[in-house]
Amino acid sequence: MDSLKRHLDDAWKLFDRACRHLKGRAIDDVQIELYDLAFSLAELVASRVMLEYSQRPAESDEQALKQAVTESFIAEAVASLHSRIRLRPHAYGFKSTELDNGYLALMDVALDPKKLAKLGQLFRDRDGRLPIDHLDEERTLMRSSFRQFAEEQVVPLAEQIHREDLLVPDSIIEGVRELGCFGLSVPERYGGLKPDDEEDSLGMVVVTEELSRASLGAAGSLITRPEIMARSVLEGGTDEQKQRWLPGIARGDPLVAISVTEPGTGSDVASVALRATPTQGGWLLNGGKTWCTFAGKAGAILVLARSEPDVTPPHRGLSLFVVEKPEFDGQSFEFESPGGGRLSGQSIATLGYRGMHSFEMFYDDFFVPEENLVGGEGGRGKGFYFTMRGFSGGRLQTAARASGLMQASFEAALSYAEQRRVFRRVIADYPLTLQKIGRMGATITAVRQFGYVVAGLMDRDKGQIEASLVKLFACKAAEWITREALQIHGGLGYAEETPVSRYFVDARVLSIFEGAEETLALRVVGKSLLEDGYATF
Repeated sequence: MDSLKRHLDDAWKLFDRACRHLKGRAIDDVQIELYDLAFSLAELVASRVMLEYSQRPAESDEQALKQAVTESFIAEAVASLHSRIRLRPHAYGFKSTELDNGYLALMDVALDPKKLAKLGQLFRDRDGRLPIDHLDEERTLMRSSFRQFAEEQVVPLAEQIHREDLLVPDSIIEGVRELGCFGLSVPERYGGLKPDDEEDSLGMVVVTEELSRASLGAAGSLITRPEIMARSVLEGGTDEQKQRWLPGIARGDPLVAISVTEPGTGSDVASVALRATPTQGGWLLNGGKTWCTFAGKAGAILVLARSEPDVTPPHRGLSLFVVEKPEFDGQSFEFESPGGGRLSGQSIATLGYRGMHSFEMFYDDFFVPEENLVGGEGGRGKGFYFTMRGFSGGRLQTAARASGLMQASFEAALSYAEQRRVFRRVIADYPLTLQKIGRMGATITAVRQFGYVVAGLMDRDKGQIEASLVKLFACKAAEWITREALQIHGGLGYAEETPVSRYFVDARVLSIFEGAEETLALRVVGKSLLEDGYATF
């Protein structure tokens, strides 16, 4: 492990030098460089997490697996950084002749084909069970309880929901309500499960992993919107608003949705144009929104709108509103506000992530009472900041969704590899399959451990950049792992009759929502690399 640490330290120095070369540059002038460095930073921070994880004591067999997983993962992260810099050395301030090849010794050992195949065999011998997670007794019990619920209530319905593009059935929603999932981010004093005197992001992560393992669209994403809305209201709401809305969020009654994205703006939240115009007793909303997930079923929608059109910079002219409406089960709806105006919604047909339905929305002089402005008069123009506070939790939660989806893919791939025979052998016997299994298991372990560390940081009111990093890393990894799982299934994996086809299309959305990877890489992580420094915890 000393040699591994030394190579990781050298990689950090290489990364630091590349960042220093870009300091002071405009983001748009170095987009390609920043995009690559953002992913390298995510992988290096995950490597640091894994090194610390590997040093936590465990039973001998577990410890051996932890160390093997750590060595493989860090070696790939170091190789990835070198590959990116060597691809265009001058862009990062290097001459090709001065790049050190010392890291190749690590590659020869850690990524030796026989060693990778042996790692895959270790996972195979454990039936795909990941290394010890070091969760405490309470979180371990949570994992067990929610895995049982997911296996019994979600898995039997997941395929039908996906294939027939059905709405999440009430049986799943009621089960999630009974387990208290909607209240994971709501303090106990408001009827939630989160302790009043501390945060518990780790509990939310563990629950999300298990629900997403069963179905991303029908279970794993049910608590994302309550997470974002609860954090936003806790950050900016008045005492009266917290008393009014948080208990309902915790009960899952009403269900909630988040409406930020607009046609043509994507993740550029500061460019929101939906107009909020003051009127007697409240506000009139006019304009369009898109990709508002669960908008039909939701009884409350958190809406970001432009209340101060002439303020600069533009993000200071945004405010948050809570739009209350009846629940609708169909693919479209219309609702007239008691105060006047109309809200309409139409669901968007999607490749995957089915179950909750995402809507195109249009507000036509829709009246919202003044008491539904988050933060009251003092909240005017602060909606961007309240929203970002909510999204930081949403990004961590999305990483947890990716983790659960990856684990389901990994387990399905290993199970099928033991059954499928090619050239008179099950494909699990082949070294190529084993190295895939080994790399998949190592990556999932790193994603999970990274997420647990970020959860701890967020509980100490830190980790905003790290939440973006773990989302970047986890969502990209989910695309690769679900792809490999489908590939191991061969032609059958491309058929809708197998869950891996659903995992594959579901994974593709993860890098897009809750902050598209380009926006996170450039405008969040990249900005920190150019200006403020970056996370090292």
